[in-house]
Amino acid sequence: MFTLPESLRPIYEDFGIDIAKDNGDDSFELPVPATYVINREAKINYAFVNADYRKRAEPSDVLASLKG
Repeated sequence: MFTLPESLRPIYEDFGIDIAKDNGDDSFELPVPATYVINREAKINYAFVNADYRKRAEPSDVLASLKG
């Protein structure tokens, strides 16, 4: 989980997003985007996790993990 910094909370509130209410508690946590490729033996062949929601796994990396 990623905890939203105090400085960004008013921005979310201005957009009408109440993270604490949506979480059902007083936390300001957001999920972290992730991409996983898991093989038939339940082993993770590839993982990409980054708290910066703007960054995503490279499709070529994901495809390569499927082939190898």
